[in-house]
Amino acid sequence: MSNLDTAQAYHDHVARLQREIAGDEALMRAVGGDFIPAGKLEYCLLRALGLDDGAFVIDVGCGSGRLACQLAARQGLRYLGTDVVASLLECAQRLSRRPDWTFRLTDGAAIPSPDDTADWVCFFSVFTHLLHEDSYSYLAEARRVLKPGGRIVFSFLEFRIPYHWSVFEDSVAQRKTRQHLNQFMDRDGIHAWAGHLGLEVEQIADGDKPHIPIPEEIRFDHGAVMKDFGNLGQSVAVLRKPSA
Repeated sequence: MSNLDTAQAYHDHVARLQREIAGDEALMRAVGGDFIPAGKLEYCLLRALGLDDGAFVIDVGCGSGRLACQLAARQGLRYLGTDVVASLLECAQRLSRRPDWTFRLTDGAAIPSPDDTADWVCFFSVFTHLLHEDSYSYLAEARRVLKPGGRIVFSFLEFRIPYHWSVFEDSVAQRKTRQHLNQFMDRDGIHAWAGHLGLEVEQIADGDKPHIPIPEEIRFDHGAVMKDFGNLGQSVAVLRKPSA
């Protein structure tokens, strides 16, 4: 499956939901369920890692604004959201209500920002649907746009997590009709990529273990509640561009 194939599968997925569901609800579902709870967890993760009010955040694959909606109350934040689907970007801009923020349509692994400008580059549920070559290219771009000391945060699937194994089993069962790629990564590979790119691996957290401090209960669409500490479901890696 090429990069073009994965992008087309995403376009097809969004278009199918828009045929079945009216309005922004279709676009919110296009990035997965639990739009509000998942966005809150992503925001809590960044806050726990040290996100401050003056930061510049680049949200690659921002979709319909799951993270952007949660960041929007931080008035001092600068933000760039990118995606390959125009309707998702338009929805993210509407829902976030931040006319001062930038949302850009992209094609390929380029990040539309100058060198050494960003404090954070996020890839939530992005590398899970890309070929490894494309993920590596995105990490190289993220390193380029990061300031020294800036961080990359990305979520990923791995075979060592029992919950993730079920995703792989579903992919095997549906391989003839699957509409998108479910890609797995391993920790040795992450360390190797980081080493080749001159990045430091600050931490890797298991997707099925609570590790994100949350200040209030987060209630999911199916009724489950997280409190005190939560997790994204996908594992999380934090990489850092060295200061010198």
